[in-house]
Amino acid sequence: MNTQGISTLSTDASRSVLESLHTGLHLNGQWSESASGERFEIVNPATEEVITTVANGNAADARRAIEAAGAAQAQWAKSAPRFRSEILRRAYELIMARQEELALLMTTEMGKPLAEARGEVAYAAEFFRWFSEEAVRIGGNQTTTGDGANRILVSKEPVGPCVLITPWNFPLAMGTRKIGPAIAAGCTMVLKPASLTPLSSLALVEILIEAGLPDGVLNVVTTKDPGAVVGVWLGSGIARKLSFTGSTAVGVNLLEQAAQHVMRTSMELGGNAPLIVFGDADLEVAVDGAVAAKMRNMGEACTAANRIFVHSSLAEEFSDKLAQRLGALVVGDGAAAGTDVGPLVEPKALDKVEALVADAVAKGARVLCGGNRPEGSGYFYAPTVLAGVSPDAEMMHQEIFGPVAAVVSFETEDEVVALANDTPWGLAGYLFTQDLDRAFRVGEALQVGMVGLNTGIVSNPAAPFGGVKASGLGREGGTTGIEEFLETKYMSMPRR
Repeated sequence: MNTQGISTLSTDASRSVLESLHTGLHLNGQWSESASGERFEIVNPATEEVITTVANGNAADARRAIEAAGAAQAQWAKSAPRFRSEILRRAYELIMARQEELALLMTTEMGKPLAEARGEVAYAAEFFRWFSEEAVRIGGNQTTTGDGANRILVSKEPVGPCVLITPWNFPLAMGTRKIGPAIAAGCTMVLKPASLTPLSSLALVEILIEAGLPDGVLNVVTTKDPGAVVGVWLGSGIARKLSFTGSTAVGVNLLEQAAQHVMRTSMELGGNAPLIVFGDADLEVAVDGAVAAKMRNMGEACTAANRIFVHSSLAEEFSDKLAQRLGALVVGDGAAAGTDVGPLVEPKALDKVEALVADAVAKGARVLCGGNRPEGSGYFYAPTVLAGVSPDAEMMHQEIFGPVAAVVSFETEDEVVALANDTPWGLAGYLFTQDLDRAFRVGEALQVGMVGLNTGIVSNPAAPFGGVKASGLGREGGTTGIEEFLETKYMSMPRR
């Protein structure tokens, strides 16, 4: 592992971005403080410095937000698809024009290296461009009944006010992935960003206002008490749709609340992704894919390769090459030049990763690189490769959410498919082989919603993102993403 000195982010550029940002609540087109007047601190995970404070919304603020969304819904639903499309297109262009400042803001609040933050900004913008094109393609159809007596007219309508809850690990992209289809479909929204990383969402609100989004369509409440805010929204009787990205435990709780009003839901929950390297794989391609699938966002991704299964004929060589790659990565402040790996988002995330590694080592795993916290400030953990990880190790049964690669060897195809599927989660999986029949056979056998074949990246705005089992419900992105925000209406009309 390489380390570099942690530089402060109190540069003119970062100060300028922060000073120009609204940090209040956005309710019915207006920025305001919370009803209580309270604020909470946002900490830079690389320096442990407080960088700003934001309004701490409560139940009273939540009621104002959902009432504003409810009042705006009827008029917004009537708006022209092209009008909604052009708002999204303008927002896409504004995001790309401000890529550098948005990337710096993201790095400041959650730690990812600037190069990766720039990539997320472009990824986030693409959801707005994609759904700007979907907005004008919402359709229906007309047919006749089998006996020819009636016309069947099928149309699509916005589902209504939506509750959107976004995570901290991709603070801009997870916002656009939910807001984009909601705007395209004609739905109003209440949004609760993650309390660790609300700044990217607040910057996004400013962009949408500039792009022409009408008052009341998007209402944002930042808070340190998500239960109080979201509970008001789900119990209001106004909200008709819930879209959540986060842990399975929280998702189950939200599903129970949403069921009280029979709300439409889409859930992108936890993952425990297997990455399988067969004996016939191209070793360099497999290592490249493992680095991409493991180290994106410091491993803090629900799609991250959590369990790496390598055929025994390649296991030692693969592990050594992976350790060489991860051990050469530069760890440091994401805003510093040359940084490959930034900090984890908060102290408890660091504590969790450290405990998982200690457990795996105690159960027989060998540390090939890393395995420690670097000295100094910030929530850093060295990129780590563990070989010979026991099936009993805790990290094999929960998300690591950090820069730790756990490698396990296997012998047969049936064995590794059984190991890969031995989990309640089913979001993403990866497999590396040059055998086309095996690629399809194993890809179909994996109990996941997405499969990367000879690649470590599966996310794309044009593709339907989502999982099975405890990894969630519904899909985001692709041509199916907008359907989550639409209801189907059927009218019957006699033929005369």
